[in-house]
Amino acid sequence: MESKKVGFVSTDEYIATFPEEIQTILEKIRATIKAAAPEAEEKISYQMPTFTLNGNLVHFAAFKNHIGFYPVPTGIEEFKAELSVYEGGKGSVKFPLDQPIPYDLIGKIVKFRVKENLQKAAGKGKKK
Repeated sequence: MESKKVGFVSTDEYIATFPEEIQTILEKIRATIKAAAPEAEEKISYQMPTFTLNGNLVHFAAFKNHIGFYPVPTGIEEFKAELSVYEGGKGSVKFPLDQPIPYDLIGKIVKFRVKENLQKAAGKGKKK
């Protein structure tokens, strides 16, 4: 069910390439991220929907059997207990499409990443 491999310009364009039931999930993930990071900007990076705020916050993407969520390694590490029931890697997690998507957990991870990026940006401003 991977979307057609084309150069996406927007998240809307990316989401539109999937079947309706997957579009619904992707839109809910998008809304969850927006609610947790209202100041973040949307873009396409690595051909995936991406949210940025003083650097990348998170990426997400749909695949045949799962939704990939990419909150960088610190986002995975901070929530490793909650994420331990999912397959994943150093900076990624797979949410199976045959199980409920943990939108609340996604929101918590995004809020953590916002705080992390804002702290990092504040620290950069203080250095000389």
